[in-house]
Amino acid sequence: MLDFLWEPFALGFMRRALAGCLALSVAAPPLGVFLVLRRMSLMSDVLQHGVLPGIAIGAIFAGLSVWAMGIGGVVAGLAVALVAGWLARRTGGREDSQLAGMYLLALAAGVALISTQHSIDLTHLLFGNVLAVDDAALFGMAGVATVTLPALALIWRPLVLESLDPGFMAATSGRGGLWHLVFLMLVVLCVVSGFVALGTLMSVGLMMLPAIAARHWSDSLAGQVRVSVLLACLSSVGGLILSYNLDIPAGPAIVLTAGGLWVVSLLTGPLGSVWRAAAPRA
Repeated sequence: MLDFLWEPFALGFMRRALAGCLALSVAAPPLGVFLVLRRMSLMSDVLQHGVLPGIAIGAIFAGLSVWAMGIGGVVAGLAVALVAGWLARRTGGREDSQLAGMYLLALAAGVALISTQHSIDLTHLLFGNVLAVDDAALFGMAGVATVTLPALALIWRPLVLESLDPGFMAATSGRGGLWHLVFLMLVVLCVVSGFVALGTLMSVGLMMLPAIAARHWSDSLAGQVRVSVLLACLSSVGGLILSYNLDIPAGPAIVLTAGGLWVVSLLTGPLGSVWRAAAPRA
C-alpha cells in the first residue's frame, strides 16, 4: 500500500506534475465557486473548447512551446467570450446560444488545425500528458496561481455584489462589466494553465467538480472556497496516484477522482445531499 501511494512521487516528472496540479487546485476552484454562484457553470466548458484554436496556432508556429501555446490559448479564449457577448448584445439573442455556436466552431477549428500537423499528438493536447509537465509548464501553472489569487482577492467584494445584485451595480455605476471581464480573464488563465497536465478537454474538471461538491459542505461563500480547494488538492494527489499505477492519462484520472468526491458529497454531505433529503426531520 505504501508503494502504491508513494512510489509515483519518487520520480521527478511526477513531483513536477503534483506541484503544478496543486497550484492549479489552489487557484481554479475559487473561480469555479463564483461560476456556480453566477449560474455560469457551462461557461467553463465553452472556454475550454474555445482555447483550442489558439493552442493549435501556437504549436504550429513555435512547436510544443508551453508559452506559445499558452499565449495563443489565452487570446483565443478571451476572443470567444468577448465575441459571443458582443453578438448577443448586437442581435438581441441569448448569450448562451451565441456561446454554443462559438465554442463548436472553435473546437472544430482547433481539431482541424492540429490534425494537419502530424508531429503533434492530438490525444496529449485533448487529454493531457503528465510527462509534458516540464519546468516551463510548472512555472506557468505556479505563475498563473500567483496572479489569480491576488487578483481575485482585489475584486472579491465587487464580484460578489455583481454576482448577487447586478442591477444595483448598474444603478450605482459600479462598473459591473469591468469586474465580469477581469473574472473571465482569470478563468481563461486557469483553463489554459492546466491544459499541459490535464488536457484542453479536462482542464476545467479541477475547477468545477470541487466547486459543485463544496455546496454540499458549506452554505457560506468563504466556506465553499475552502472546501473546494481541499477537495481539488485531494483529487490532484489521488488522480496522479491512479494515473501512475493504472497507466491512464493524468487528466481523466484527476477528473474521475474529483467526480468520485462529488458523488460522495452529493450522497452524504450535510447540505442538500441525498442523505439529508431522506433523513427524518424534527
